[in-house]
Amino acid sequence: MAQPDNKKFFENLTGAGKAIAVLTSGGDAQGMNAAVRAVVRMGIYVGAKVYFIHEGYQGMVDGGDNIKEAKWESVSSMLQVGGTVIGSARCKEFRTHEGRLKAAHNLVQRGITNLCVIGGDGSLTGANLFREEWSGLLTELVQQGLIEEDAVQRYSALHIVGMVGSIDNDFCGTDMTIGTDSALHRIIEVVDAIMTTAQSHQRTFVLEVMGRHCGYLALVSALACGADWVLIPEMPPEDGWEEKMCEKLSATRSRGSRLNIIIVAEGAIDRHGKAITSSTVKDLVVRHLGFDTRVTILGHVQRGGTPSAFDRILASRMGVEAVLALLETTANTPACVVSLCGNQAVRLPLMECVQMTQEVQKAMDEKRFEEAVRLRGRSFENNLRTYKLLAHRKPESELPHSNFNVAVLNVGAPAAGMNAAVRSAVRVGISEGHKMFAVNDGFEGFYKGQIREIKWGDVGGWTGQGGSLLGTKRTLPAKHVDKIAEQMRKYNINALLVVGGFEAYLGIMELLAARGTYEELCVPMVMVPATVSNNVPGSDLSIGADTALNAITDTCDRIKQSASGTKRRVFIIETMGGYCGYLASVGGLAAGADAAYIYEEPFDIRDLQSNVEHLTEKMKTSIQRGLPLPVLSCLCLCMSLSRNENSNENYTTDFIYQLYSEEGRGVFDCRKNVLGHMQQGGAPSPFDRNFGTKISAKAMQWISKKLKESYRQGRVFANTEDSACLLGMRRRALVFQPVVQLKEETDFVHRIPKEQWWLKLRPLMKILAKYKTSYDVSDSGQLEHVVCNRTKESDTSSAI
Repeated sequence: MAQPDNKKFFENLTGAGKAIAVLTSGGDAQGMNAAVRAVVRMGIYVGAKVYFIHEGYQGMVDGGDNIKEAKWESVSSMLQVGGTVIGSARCKEFRTHEGRLKAAHNLVQRGITNLCVIGGDGSLTGANLFREEWSGLLTELVQQGLIEEDAVQRYSALHIVGMVGSIDNDFCGTDMTIGTDSALHRIIEVVDAIMTTAQSHQRTFVLEVMGRHCGYLALVSALACGADWVLIPEMPPEDGWEEKMCEKLSATRSRGSRLNIIIVAEGAIDRHGKAITSSTVKDLVVRHLGFDTRVTILGHVQRGGTPSAFDRILASRMGVEAVLALLETTANTPACVVSLCGNQAVRLPLMECVQMTQEVQKAMDEKRFEEAVRLRGRSFENNLRTYKLLAHRKPESELPHSNFNVAVLNVGAPAAGMNAAVRSAVRVGISEGHKMFAVNDGFEGFYKGQIREIKWGDVGGWTGQGGSLLGTKRTLPAKHVDKIAEQMRKYNINALLVVGGFEAYLGIMELLAARGTYEELCVPMVMVPATVSNNVPGSDLSIGADTALNAITDTCDRIKQSASGTKRRVFIIETMGGYCGYLASVGGLAAGADAAYIYEEPFDIRDLQSNVEHLTEKMKTSIQRGLPLPVLSCLCLCMSLSRNENSNENYTTDFIYQLYSEEGRGVFDCRKNVLGHMQQGGAPSPFDRNFGTKISAKAMQWISKKLKESYRQGRVFANTEDSACLLGMRRRALVFQPVVQLKEETDFVHRIPKEQWWLKLRPLMKILAKYKTSYDVSDSGQLEHVVCNRTKESDTSSAI
């Protein structure tokens, strides 16, 4: 299969003679196993010897069987397993000099001078101290006669690379830590379930989530479920909050809501440092309002379960980046941590991140709460700002009066998260003083006049709803542009917010082209990408794609479980996507697929034959070695093949299924599964809820700005290129891009962008499946500084 044009190949980086050890320390987090798997397989791939250190630093101190060499098969069937299979433990002994001396002896005995540590700030701080003491520890070992003098020269430097595994997302320098997204999945699953029983009985529920020092989980889950109130340690409520909260709950009930949700971080405090517990909140509500109120403490449920697709992909990318960093490190390279900024992996000095994390706690201790929020980073700030904007409705008397009418519509196929985006747009628009109108059934409903005013309360509870409550159609506006202009004149529509996929992109361009004929279309227009296919030019990510990826990985997990109880079996999985291979490729990486066939990388019968032979050889090897059935028993091949594609009309799912069935005869049998529209259904994931909420809020604020700029002589008139934009995620930033400027980036025949960032992830899937391939490292993370990273003029708010 064709590979990208690489500037630098993995073959140029050699780990020959290097020994890498990987350990997980501190609290466990879903996705740690995916990170361990990536480190082991990438390390072996580049020729290094890789070791497991079981039970964290305790295993390093105890040595013996706790430090074992890892083989390729050692990490099979662990991608979908939660927690950490190599164990994690708190280790007091490692905090002592004597404990670190024992650990150094155990590592030198095995020639290990490269450590990949997956844990929180405490674990990573300990690793850095160990690194700084390394040469002194070796000297002591020589003096005690435990190692030879030449070992000091041979193992002169210890190299450390960290990955942050923490469900709390409390580490500065990264938008997301491994395990956070999965923890949010657990929380949102519980909240969605609680909402149904709360509505049945008109109850108030107080949910306590983890976060002793960091309120990220509480804040983001409140944003994702539209909670009435949230209490977090970084921003304690003002004095008198008790009365304000009760007034808010009472007002919500008076508008017809049958439930209230209050989310409390376990470390929540008031302005005087006094703890605010879930039971305190319950007693307050019962005493002041008399509402039937229940408490649910989620506890370690949040740490459990299978990792989400996001965490599997994040951990795999970070694991590969960690090995690269270890290969490139020198004696003068500071210990670094692999982080996520927007949609890009970066390397940051470990101690800079640790120091900033400690600064947050110091600011909180000194009651400098605004500073604590700022130090948490732009993502945290944006979450808090957006929650305040959407959750707390100002009285009518305090709202500005803009006299502008803004219409919101969904266009294209439904995508989970669309409703969250519409809710956000409506509430932000009302807060900005606009009158908001909902258009049903996309452009088709627009020209038919299916338009109505939509109020604040009308979108209550929309964040957790899948599909499109407004209704959506693929109809384009060009044939009915006269009627659309007539409706815009009738309702005095001054701006449009379109939430949708490729059809929405085409629709905006058609409306733009008709401006010369219809002045009614000379208004600000902005598009927010929402499609499971993730094929909209101008954005790395689209609302709905994360939910679809989770549907794919969940299905593959179940298929693997089914196959493991029978015999060695290969499953051919057909995903959605048309000509865009995003779901197949990234879903394949998250599910541990053996191959992904997509339009963007043409393949022929020789490639298929090579894949079959590779798979057959792996199966035979597992049989010869007597490996247990679950190992290599189910290797899913994700496909993105439209049945009407001329370029692949012969290589259909059925053809590939028959080929594998025939060629694998006697070694494995074959099954196929077409996932179909289940990828579009279901409740939106936490990522899609929050991405939709925040990107739509930003789009509405842009509309408000453009309306003011284009208001002249009592009317809105906007006909410049930059008055019709697409708001998309580009690497580290959310960027407004005029749609006319995106034409050059678009393959209109196949409905995909000409350049797609995720193609660089495809070799990762091949490498982790034991193929020999090349990998472009020209874009790998370079060492940056935390302060510079934090103060860049970019908005990484798309990362939840």
